[in-house]
Amino acid sequence: MELLDTLLNELQENLEMPSQASLYHLSGLDNRDLVRVRKAWRRLPTELRQKMMARLVELAEADFEVNFDALFRLGLEDEDPTVRTVSVEGLWEDEDVCLIPILAARLLEDESLDVRAAAAISLGRFILMGELKKIRPEPSTTAYEALLTACQDVDEHMEVRRRALESLAYLGNETVAELIREAYEARDVQLRVSAVFAMGRTADTGWANQVRQELFRPEPELRYEAARACGELQLRDAVPEMEELADDADPEVQEAALWALGQIGGDQARKILERYCLAEDEAIQTAAEAALDELEFLHGDLSDVFVRLIEDQGVASS
Repeated sequence: MELLDTLLNELQENLEMPSQASLYHLSGLDNRDLVRVRKAWRRLPTELRQKMMARLVELAEADFEVNFDALFRLGLEDEDPTVRTVSVEGLWEDEDVCLIPILAARLLEDESLDVRAAAAISLGRFILMGELKKIRPEPSTTAYEALLTACQDVDEHMEVRRRALESLAYLGNETVAELIREAYEARDVQLRVSAVFAMGRTADTGWANQVRQELFRPEPELRYEAARACGELQLRDAVPEMEELADDADPEVQEAALWALGQIGGDQARKILERYCLAEDEAIQTAAEAALDELEFLHGDLSDVFVRLIEDQGVASS
């Protein structure tokens, strides 16, 4: 408690970004701590709140032992849209269903486009949890109805609608399938990108033809999402196309194709990845090695993976 009080006093006196070590005192706040933090938080300059929240998200991503969720939830109430947006992003691992109505309200009512889009993305994990029967039907339905409303709202910004579609894609019902088809046929490239992304997320190989048609489009973002979708759908017939895209002019498309090969598996995919493990480009080599490990984990003998890990550790320690 004393360390937290020291941090709060320093913040209010200096109005400057505290040290990284001090920020860890904001981890694991209980209700009593949060009352004190809320009082001090509201008095901080907007720019400082923005910087602190962004830094806390970075720390949470780097260290799974810290927990800033209480502060991220506090940030959802902030008057500044940037703080609210970053707070939504910071809650990416929080699976508490009590968040669903809060995020639904942000999706449907927040004045900020960025906040609404972030909320649409965040609700996706609850849709998946509902499909996996990890949460009760009622909260899952609340998330679904909010996302469906946003996706079908013709007055909503396209960015929000496409993010809502991506989150809905975990569901296999005909309503969502029709929304994906409509997005795929749209003239807006970004909406089509989201449609292809959604096709992969459905895990329904019935979208295979549409996905493969996008593999060599002029727009790199379409090629990227199509390659990723081939991996998610584990389309064995697309291995030759992934091999071709592994030499794409866009490095992100290259990495997506290599990732897809790891998801698809098979001898041909393994041989391609082994070849790219010898690439001169360090990023491509790293991507190929990661994809090959994933291939062995998903489709191979796990003992081979363990042997390679032991060998790698031996090389690192020598």
